[in-house]
Amino acid sequence: MPSHHAIPPADLELLRKFDTPTVCNVIELFNYRSRTAGYMDGRVTACFPKLPPMVGYASTATYRSADAPRSGNVYSSLADQIAAFAELPGPAVVIFQDLDTPTAAATFGEVMCTTYKTFGAAGIITSGTGRDLDQVEALGFPCFTNGTICAHGYCQIVQVHVPVHVGGVTVHPGDLIHGDRNGVTTVPNQIASGVAHACAEFMKAEAVVLDYLKSGRVDPKGFAAAQKECRSRIDALAQRLNRG
Repeated sequence: MPSHHAIPPADLELLRKFDTPTVCNVIELFNYRSRTAGYMDGRVTACFPKLPPMVGYASTATYRSADAPRSGNVYSSLADQIAAFAELPGPAVVIFQDLDTPTAAATFGEVMCTTYKTFGAAGIITSGTGRDLDQVEALGFPCFTNGTICAHGYCQIVQVHVPVHVGGVTVHPGDLIHGDRNGVTTVPNQIASGVAHACAEFMKAEAVVLDYLKSGRVDPKGFAAAQKECRSRIDALAQRLNRG
């Protein structure tokens, strides 16, 4: 059972307005975790890079498809999984760990993604593969995978709402997830509202350098001054966040 609290819906909506790299940049300012922790590695990529950022709470599951289930084994079902969405404090992001090595078949297709979207999910992530990409893209449903396979094999949802390891990150049920074409990160629930409200200010600080570079009149000294001003603003923001 997830133990995480929900952040205010307005803050969740605010997080959707910013790309995942900006969210990662702001998380770093809190010194809450290592700068190399909490985000998925390059094995997990966006199927539909033009979709806007995906934000929601992890609904985790394990999956396998290489062999038919042995008689008497107990597996979860898609109905069990969507019922577990009710345990989450907001929209679900379905996260599958594919237990097969190598991946044998697709974790999801059109029917599963249509089901998830209908029951309010914000997207899906799998350490395995997907299929029916044209149909799922038409749903506007964000998907993140390690590739594409055309068949579903002996698809089985093994367990739901258990810790999973995907893209080098351990994800627990209820963890807050943010993903876009740049990748996927967890957002620690304890600082998520602070992250949401700091993103715009972080972007304004970066704009000091970007605006200088677009000014049409640049030189190394001016660039160094813009960099210094940007760094000063980011440092001041970090100090305020950590005092809070």
